Formats: sequence, structure tokens, C-alpha cells
Amino acid sequence: MPAERRPSSALADFVRSILDPRAWIGLLRIVHHYNYTHVRERRVLTLGTGVRLSPTVSLAKAERIRIGDRSHVGDRCSLWAGPHRSRITIGADTQLAPDVFVTAADYAMEPGRPMLEQPMTEASIEIGDDVWIGTGVVIVAGVTIGDGAVVGAGSVVTRSIPPGAIAAGIPAKVLRMRDGSAPAA
Repeated sequence: MPAERRPSSALADFVRSILDPRAWIGLLRIVHHYNYTHVRERRVLTLGTGVRLSPTVSLAKAERIRIGDRSHVGDRCSLWAGPHRSRITIGADTQLAPDVFVTAADYAMEPGRPMLEQPMTEASIEIGDDVWIGTGVVIVAGVTIGDGAVVGAGSVVTRSIPPGAIAAGIPAKVLRMRDGSAPAA
């Protein structure tokens, strides 16, 4: 019968974990990631006056992102401009709820070509003034969302939305206009 092992003391376990170099390397990787997706990118982001930007917003190519006056970008939102030329422009007084994902670049779907080798396509995104984007919305490359529009939570915006429209769904469709009228056909 094997000898019984004495349980390690909590203090010894703590000391071993603190001295483990893998923990320190992991910490450095986390700090590096946070720097290139949050800190460094915020330095080149164009912000209007009174913008509220959550500290957990992830940015890519922020030199091509502009956020208008008094707008709010919620927790865990991702704003990814294209790697070469496409831009993201967000107007004044616009609200992005938590977990919104905006990307100005997509991958092609060429048959017979592995996914990792697909070419990237870029198209700028424009979000107007006084727009409300609900929680968990995904906005893809080339979309324009007009002034005063509302996009319901969980929607995927693959086509432009006219000013004053209320849209929702996957893909997002105009349900009605904010003034109560029916959407244009």
C-alpha cells in the first residue's frame, strides 16, 4: 500500500505559485495584449468632446476610428477598423450598449481556398448621430446606419439602415420608423 501523502500547506502552495515563472510570463502576455488592444490604440483614436468610452473597449487600427461628441461606447465593445484603409465613423450622441462588435473588414469565401488563405475585403462603416445600438449587435463591413436609427439587441447588421428606422433580427430588417410610420418599401 502506498504511503499517505501529507497535504501541502496553503502557504507552501501560495509560495510555489508566486515563484512559478510561467505565472509571470502569463501576466506579461496579458499586459502586452491589453496594451495593444486598449492603451496604445486609445492614443490614436479620434474622440469628440464628452465621449464616454468603457475601459474594456477593444480597438483595432484606432487611427481610422472617429467617435462623435457625447457618444457612449459600452463595456466589452469591439471597434475594428480595416487593416489597410476602411474606417469606422460614429456620430454624435450615439450609444453602443455592451458587447457590440463593429468590424470594417471581412474575409472572402472563395471556393477551393482554405479559410486561412481567404483574401480580406474592407469597407468603411458609418453610424450616424443619435443612434442607439443594442446589446450584442454585430455590424459588418460596408454598412451605414442613418441618423436616429435604433438597432435591437442581438441583431446582425449586414445591410444599411435608413435614418429614423427601428431594425432588428438576423439579418437586421427595418421593422418600423421611429415616427411610427411604416418603413419604405
